[in-house]
Amino acid sequence: MFARFVVQDTSMQPALQPGDRLIAARWLQPRAGDVVVSRDPEHSLLFIAKRVSHLLPNGDVFLVGDNPNVSRDSRLFGAVPRHLVVGRVVWRYLPPHRRGRV
Repeated sequence: MFARFVVQDTSMQPALQPGDRLIAARWLQPRAGDVVVSRDPEHSLLFIAKRVSHLLPNGDVFLVGDNPNVSRDSRLFGAVPRHLVVGRVVWRYLPPHRRGRV
């Protein structure tokens, strides 16, 4: 029901920092503005954390990073099929001083 992930890059700064530990709820449907974890559409063994810019009528999601100068996102690889989205990020549990809802 939940999945845990570690932020690997700076593409979601300032909201997420490298090393942040996240919990994603698999059952929650993504909405515009949500932060989600998705399989990388170009590298299926990797995961990415991005913000949902918008949902397309066919169910695909357009994902963007909060730090556009360094983010590899839907502006480069296009909309992401919904089945690649693992879940909506609901909580950051580490580091302790940044613990809380995302």
